[in-house]
Amino acid sequence: MTSAPFQPAGPARRTVVAAAGAAGLAVALSACSGSDDDASGDGAAPPASQGAGADSGGGEAAGAALAATADIPEGGGKVFADQKVVVTQPTAGEFKAFSATCTHQGCAVKSVSDGVINCPCHNSNFSITDGSVQGGPATKPLPAVGITVSGDSIRLAG
Repeated sequence: MTSAPFQPAGPARRTVVAAAGAAGLAVALSACSGSDDDASGDGAAPPASQGAGADSGGGEAAGAALAATADIPEGGGKVFADQKVVVTQPTAGEFKAFSATCTHQGCAVKSVSDGVINCPCHNSNFSITDGSVQGGPATKPLPAVGITVSGDSIRLAG
């Protein structure tokens, strides 16, 4: 007499684990898909003036003064951690802004020196002129963020 192998009642462990993983992925994706305020509903990237790919921390930061032009050194820049923006001055009177979130693994860039924006996590470096990768494991440039310069005030565009 041969007996059948033991079959537990209910779904297999693998089925339960796969279902839990799929549910977790669905929650994570819905959390990253943006707000319900997006009228287009197509998930398209925000306009460049809003800092395509950069989260400024909410609408209250748009239009807020970031710094005086005198606060941004020529050939350097300054990181604004709360707004997740780095503002640079590649040449006298020319101001640029980029997302302060490294494109490698999402760490915050921390400093600007020697003409590059530096990420301390894995030593990626980005150009202060155009956000392009200058070194490190990052392969994508920092996205530009819209700013306006009026008089001696630098503000987020919005």
